[in-house]
Amino acid sequence: MKLKKQVTVCGAAIFCVAVFSLYLMLDRVQHDPTRHQSGGNFPRSQISVLQNRIEQLEQLLEENHEIISHIKDSVLELTAHAEGQPALPQHPLNGSWVLPPENRPSFLSVSPQDCQFALGGKGQSPDLQMLAVYSLLPFDNQDGGVWKQGFDITYEPNEWDTEPLQVFVVPHSHNDPGWIKTFDKYYYDQTQHILNSMVLKMQEDPRRRFIWSEISFFSKWWDNISAQKRAAVRRLVGNGQLEMVTGGWVMADEANSHYFAMIDQLIEGHQWLEKNIGVTPRSGWAVDPFGYSSTMPYLLKRSNLTAMLIQRVHYAIKKHFAATQNLEFMWRQTWDPDTSTDILCHMMPFYSYDVPHTCGPDPKICCQFDFKRLPGGRINCPWKVPPRAITDANVAERAQLLLDQYRKKSKLYRSKVLLVPLGDDFRYDKPQEWDAQFLNYQRIFDFLNSRPDLHVQAQFGTLSDYFDALYKKVGIVPGMRPPGFPVLSGDFFSYADREDHYWTGYFTSRPFYKSLDRVLEAHLRGAEILYSLALAHARRAGADGRYPLSDYALLTNARRNLGLFQHHDAIAGTAKEAVAVDYGVRLLQSLTNLKRVIINAAHYLVLGDKDMYRHDPAAPFLGMDETRSSQDSLPERTVVKLGTSPRFLVVFNPLEQERLSVVPVLVDSLHVRVLSEEGQPLPSQLSAVWNSATDAVPNVYQVSVLARLPALGLRVLQLHKASDGHVTPRSSTRLYLHGRDVPVHKPEALPLHIFPAAADDFCLENQHLQACFLGRTGLLQSLRPAGEEQAHRVSSEFLVYGTRTSKDKSGAYLFLPDGEAKPYAPKDPPVVRVMEGPLFSEVASYYQHVQTVVRLYNVPGVEGLSLDVSCLVDIRDHINKELALRFSTDIESDDTFFTDLNGFQIQPRRYQRKLPLQANFYPMPAMAYIQDMQSRLTLLTAQALGVSSLHSGQLEVILDRRLMQDDNRGLGQGLKDNKRTCNRFRLLLERRAVGSSSGFFSKLVSMFKALSFPGTRTGSPEVQDERPISFPSLLSHITSVHQNAEALVMPVALEKPALPALRSFVPLATTLPCDFHILNLRTLQAEDDSLPSAEAALILHRKGFDCSLEAKNLGFNCTTSQGKLALGGLFQGLELGSLQPTSLTLMYPLGTASNSTNIHLDPMEIATFRIRLG
Repeated sequence: MKLKKQVTVCGAAIFCVAVFSLYLMLDRVQHDPTRHQSGGNFPRSQISVLQNRIEQLEQLLEENHEIISHIKDSVLELTAHAEGQPALPQHPLNGSWVLPPENRPSFLSVSPQDCQFALGGKGQSPDLQMLAVYSLLPFDNQDGGVWKQGFDITYEPNEWDTEPLQVFVVPHSHNDPGWIKTFDKYYYDQTQHILNSMVLKMQEDPRRRFIWSEISFFSKWWDNISAQKRAAVRRLVGNGQLEMVTGGWVMADEANSHYFAMIDQLIEGHQWLEKNIGVTPRSGWAVDPFGYSSTMPYLLKRSNLTAMLIQRVHYAIKKHFAATQNLEFMWRQTWDPDTSTDILCHMMPFYSYDVPHTCGPDPKICCQFDFKRLPGGRINCPWKVPPRAITDANVAERAQLLLDQYRKKSKLYRSKVLLVPLGDDFRYDKPQEWDAQFLNYQRIFDFLNSRPDLHVQAQFGTLSDYFDALYKKVGIVPGMRPPGFPVLSGDFFSYADREDHYWTGYFTSRPFYKSLDRVLEAHLRGAEILYSLALAHARRAGADGRYPLSDYALLTNARRNLGLFQHHDAIAGTAKEAVAVDYGVRLLQSLTNLKRVIINAAHYLVLGDKDMYRHDPAAPFLGMDETRSSQDSLPERTVVKLGTSPRFLVVFNPLEQERLSVVPVLVDSLHVRVLSEEGQPLPSQLSAVWNSATDAVPNVYQVSVLARLPALGLRVLQLHKASDGHVTPRSSTRLYLHGRDVPVHKPEALPLHIFPAAADDFCLENQHLQACFLGRTGLLQSLRPAGEEQAHRVSSEFLVYGTRTSKDKSGAYLFLPDGEAKPYAPKDPPVVRVMEGPLFSEVASYYQHVQTVVRLYNVPGVEGLSLDVSCLVDIRDHINKELALRFSTDIESDDTFFTDLNGFQIQPRRYQRKLPLQANFYPMPAMAYIQDMQSRLTLLTAQALGVSSLHSGQLEVILDRRLMQDDNRGLGQGLKDNKRTCNRFRLLLERRAVGSSSGFFSKLVSMFKALSFPGTRTGSPEVQDERPISFPSLLSHITSVHQNAEALVMPVALEKPALPALRSFVPLATTLPCDFHILNLRTLQAEDDSLPSAEAALILHRKGFDCSLEAKNLGFNCTTSQGKLALGGLFQGLELGSLQPTSLTLMYPLGTASNSTNIHLDPMEIATFRIRLG
């Protein structure tokens, strides 16, 4: 033992020396008198000297990094076998609980090269940066004539004499997998008829074309059609008449969806297409999502699509891009140092994707060419001029009128190839419509094509027909940048379709289901990984005959239900109430099934003797951690009953990093001891469970255990009913009633002090952080990180937005507030409950419509470095109100703030004073932050909500909205089905090292900045405008995954003493670099799609991170490796049989499968590998 300590101290000393020498070296480079600040105007000779110096420096840094890594590995080896249990807390007299220092060292060892990425500086600036475009535009909404939101378009008749206009009319039918009707009702009423008619009518004329995108509907139809019909579909796809566009399970919402689910629904659709039709999608089609994220072009590009189309973009941006012929562009990621993420994007120019708004600028004329609206039908043209059937007598006049629109529309684009969509929602559901559209248009095409003097070639086409013709016209291969086409980076939020009608309400609408979506997503990821590992181990042991392979069908069903919910009217919260219930039932059914899959996998993996494994569906070996009584109820946690025999718990950590976590368990006894698998006592805390502010649940207690959980692994814990002599540390509670006369039901044998009056201001503290609260409200006031003398103002308050009194009011889609928010003013002051204990302390404030709990964990590592904030919201008695939570700080953020896109990347935002308040809200699926030179405050969220920063130093989030009326976007309902909803957040305050002159990383970052951008202000909170770019810190990334992938606690169901031996399951043989995230390990389907194959998809994401934020006391060993990872020995007890890099959705192999199992990933990249484990 003594020797171990000596070697550890020795190793630590060498480590310190190495770091200090590197520090001094950097210091010399920084203060080198030859590097005087000359604003970057170096003579050429000095530049070459500087380049040499950089190269030497990089080499030195690399050597030092390797030395440090070796030392770290040695120390780790020496300490790995030391006591792995966290130390027990101690309680000095009149003091806070303290935890003894960790007996295992923790490292933060980040390669300097890995810090360089976040500094940007490489690559060319795009021609169009959306943040700059917003700053440029006046947003004046001038009347443009027949094209109301645009301008008058003119042309010279001879413009096409040398190069004729090539027109592709693309018939389509937009099928929402749930909106006004449920998915199934739409299918039976409309979709099946559309697809049946399609097979029939397309075969009548080989010149006809059609596109389809929603595989959820297509697969349901496929399951119900004959073999002959399937063969006909394959022929139509094969000869180019029918194209599957995008090929996702749904046309996903791009604001609220998380990138795991976006990728998963894309894989589900693409795998279905490959297996059933043998086709790989080439072009993306997204006509209806309400704004567009730059994550989607990245995912499509990495899936090997070469072009994409979008429609719902702010009308002022459409007008600007049309006027400058920038409606087609190469969409590039902001962080891309070269052109590898470029994808060609076509933006439709007009108001809608319906026929009146797609043939040209004048809807009155275009409507006359929607032949479903012929007189006598159920729908007509609002402009009062109906379509006329095309005859020999009128074809010349009709064709000329339509050609005029085509020519005007083509003036908005750079090429002489024109795309004209022809369709709308649920179109072509009757054979008569197929005839009306196809026969009349064919007559027009025949006339136009027979007149060489008109210089036009018109035909039906698919989306890829259009893009192929465009590429051919400009003479390049698909996927390359057409000459002269601009490069754009940024995104297209927030969307307005007219006036000041901003679609920013749906960022929060129906938050209950937005939260349930993420719970299901976390369970799906956990179930996929554990199932894949259990199956591989069972096969290796020859036990797969006894393993429930039927669980694979449950996984498939869950993938499809999660995929369905990514639809742009599902997670968006913009469907009818009955449809929302249908989605909820599907989500809950899959959640329950996934818990079963996890339980079955965990059962097999923790058995010491695998021969003992017997799968009994009627009596599962493990119980569930929680249950939900219905699709709209909050979860109820399982209470573990203690008896004379010990109860065992299996705890699953779905993260790819080891974590030190406080694991909560409900028990029925005060007398409880928690031991490790080996029988060692574990730090724990006993606290009351509360029904309400003052009502403790009788005979139920929460025991919270501090446990170290293996990466992706299972930890076995024991619960014993303690003898009278043993007392588990108990939390003490203070209850402040603020003068309210409310009955109090005290918890048994747990200290409770009742104060009838208001409290003085008070603070909670751990070794990292002090959080202070206002006594009368219980709300957060300030945060002070350890080591800082001055506290930072971080005050929280609740606010209420109303809606307008004019005719246009807020609804499911739109946010139309009646001005700035007003303070939330409940009729009674809150009851405030302060609980303090050894592992965590919390402040609960109970208001009429919201209960907020702010928790501070007193543990080493990630969980103790941020505040856990939850808000239980119930606004079912509100009328036309939206409840917001605002944090106000002393951070000088000016008008800049940062929001994430789909949990994948960060997009800088700027508060635009020229736009209305509602225009400045953005989606926040995972995090938002504000910063200045000294600090960054990040709000991390476990569910997607709308966020903004309306003033310097502020960050506010909309928690729920209750609206009594429709907002005239087709839904026909308000939002009145609110639920009791729990919104969960983490609040992380970090010091930015850039501004200070001390600190190793500070020197590193400012030096690299000075070298990369001579003459720029280092540490400036606003990013260079040419490439606005920002990244979370490593700590922020890790905090986010902790919050989104909570440990699952499964009690062993058997209470009898004759339990088989259980062993913790540690699947990873080595520690993963901490900028790597295992997005999924997804077992692929066999020929019989209800069974698993021997292959799995391993999907990895390497995160981009900002080194300028100080990272101390992470509580686990964090190393980066410049993107290198050895997969060969990663999984303990399993061999990697094969490794094939593929495109994101496994449609294309990338290169040949090699024997090497070492891979490399660039920062931000997501990569998929087809692997065989066994």
